[in-house]
Amino acid sequence: MKNSIGLIELTSIAAGFLVSDAMLKAAEVELLLSRSICSGKYMVMVAGDVAAVESAVAAGNESGNFSVIDCFVIPNVHEAVFPAISGTTKIEALEALGILESFSVASLIEGADAAVKSSDVQLIEIRLAMALGGKAFCTLTGDVAAVQSAVDAGAAIIGQKGMLVNKVVIASPRPELLNETV
Repeated sequence: MKNSIGLIELTSIAAGFLVSDAMLKAAEVELLLSRSICSGKYMVMVAGDVAAVESAVAAGNESGNFSVIDCFVIPNVHEAVFPAISGTTKIEALEALGILESFSVASLIEGADAAVKSSDVQLIEIRLAMALGGKAFCTLTGDVAAVQSAVDAGAAIIGQKGMLVNKVVIASPRPELLNETV
């Protein structure tokens, strides 16, 4: 059962290929992403059962050595994370708008997962490092209290790694902002 994802973010593209190979050889996981990202970084994301993903990430961390910037394993990842990463989330109306911004892709995905699990909000988008100088951000919507709670929960996770750039809640955003975030 593929209920877990793992990601390793690296400073080196060459190390990214090495880590991808090590992760795939270490356990029965599915390669979801393996690509370069802005600022000359590389990210590898895998899915599988929790034990397999943990083994793959451990092997990747070992082979990536000093090139590893950040990593995670999220067991039981929230189903809203994948459409938000691919930019396919459709929302009916923009209520309060929450934004989390991180220095790393890995910590942002962890924060977005924690945010959507903590409150009744909808992830709009998770943008990962492309045209962002290696940073990442996510947007979410819901009522003001839920968005504030979700943003605080996500920011706490990102902040634990020292990767939080900013967090914002806009109570009554202009509808045009939706066109900018999707």
